[in-house]
Amino acid sequence: MSITEEVNALVKEVAEKARLKEGDLLVIGCSTSAVQGELIGTHSSIDLGAQLWQGVESAVKELKLDLAVQCCEHLNRALVTEKRVMERYGFERVNAIPQPKAGGSFATQAYQHFEEPVLVEDIKHSALAGIDIGGVLIGMHVKPVVVPLKLQQSSVGEARIIAARYRPRFVGGSRAVYDEAIE
Repeated sequence: MSITEEVNALVKEVAEKARLKEGDLLVIGCSTSAVQGELIGTHSSIDLGAQLWQGVESAVKELKLDLAVQCCEHLNRALVTEKRVMERYGFERVNAIPQPKAGGSFATQAYQHFEEPVLVEDIKHSALAGIDIGGVLIGMHVKPVVVPLKLQQSSVGEARIIAARYRPRFVGGSRAVYDEAIE
């Protein structure tokens, strides 16, 4: 299976297990260095970023999800998204254009391929699920309470995958009864 096919299947698996529906916001962070088995930030690859982007873009379009792509720490983990998503959620735009060594190759591809790309400082914990490919720390962008997803796919290339979803807070204590359909 190619990297493009791997990441496409990953997005679909996360969407299914997180119960995402049309218009829900998914956040993805990815280190192309980690996918190659290298330390984050040491071997950025625009070609690999393009392969990863193709798989993500295809799945996101098919599922009709909104997407935010996290940049690396050189851009303070700002996120690339569509202008319409920024406006819908009221995110604050910042001024930078991701590059392979300042933002990351995957974020660079997202910026080059979105219809109206913008960089936002923060998505205010608005994502209902997130995918972390290679240990880039996306949890801060998922709406609390963040719970891990157990996936069949544990890696993309050499990069470990961690995925999470939102669930409503449990309130009430020992006598409370919870709706298992929304856990």
